[in-house]
This record gives sequence, structure tokens and C-alpha cells, in this order.
Amino acid sequence: MEKIPMTAGGYAALAQELKQRQQVERPRIIAAISEARAHGDLSENAEYHAAKEQQSLNEGRVADLEDKLSRAEVIDVSKLSGDIVKFGATVTLVDEDTEEEKVWQIVGDSEADAKAGRISISSPVARALIGKKKGATVEVVTPKGARSFEIVGVRWA
Repeated sequence: MEKIPMTAGGYAALAQELKQRQQVERPRIIAAISEARAHGDLSENAEYHAAKEQQSLNEGRVADLEDKLSRAEVIDVSKLSGDIVKFGATVTLVDEDTEEEKVWQIVGDSEADAKAGRISISSPVARALIGKKKGATVEVVTPKGARSFEIVGVRWA
């Protein structure tokens, strides 16, 4: 069984979503199915079919979350240090063409959120950064074409 690396924060977020889906969403959907059943003929009951679809989607996500949590390898980022980029590092980059500064934390696939500054360990940018030191220049092929970045900072949350 392949382990899934993730930060403690990512693990906690998945565990919270699982709890919400099991303890809040599941009972709400069951109640909606029961209410729709009470309306009679199920073959033409749109409410019933919608509730069953919600139930299917919710149970699929519950199974997915349980799988991810069971295979999680939680990496305590607070115990990491140094200036070499590894999983969990928060890296400050400067685009060598635009001088634009970007800050990314390298996290597990299931917790990546580019808008929040978290990129997946399997992303092209993270793969280019892993193993490099502060001061290094990395070439990354992005959807916008090849880009050069200088690593100006490596820190640990």
C-alpha cells in the first residue's frame, strides 16, 4: 500500500471533512431520502432521485477520504530544517524574467491549493525545486512556457 505524504494541517483538514460528511451530511441526506419516499411513487420522484445521487456522491467521497487517511504519512514540518528544498518547505522564488516574487509551500497531492500558496510535491515546479539550495536557479516548464526562478528563501513552518 503506497503511503501518501502530507502535512499535519493537510491530514487535519481531511479528517475534519470526513467527520463533517459522516456526522452531518450523511444524516441530512438520509432524512431527505426518507422525506422524498413519503411522497409516494419513487419512479417519478425527482427529490428522491436527487437525494440518492447526493448520497452516492457523499459516500464516494467518504470512501476516498478514509482511503487517503489510512495511507497518510504525516510529516511534521516543524521538525525539519536546513536550506535544501524538501517536502513541507516554504520556498520563496523570484521569476528571473519578471522579478515577480512567489512563495510556495510544497505539500501532498491531496492538500495542494495554488490560490493558498500550496503546490503538490508532484507538480513540475515542486519537482524542479526538490533537492536544490537557497541561491540556486531552476528551470521549470510551466503551462506558460519555460521559466527561470531563483530560490531566495527556504523556511519551515
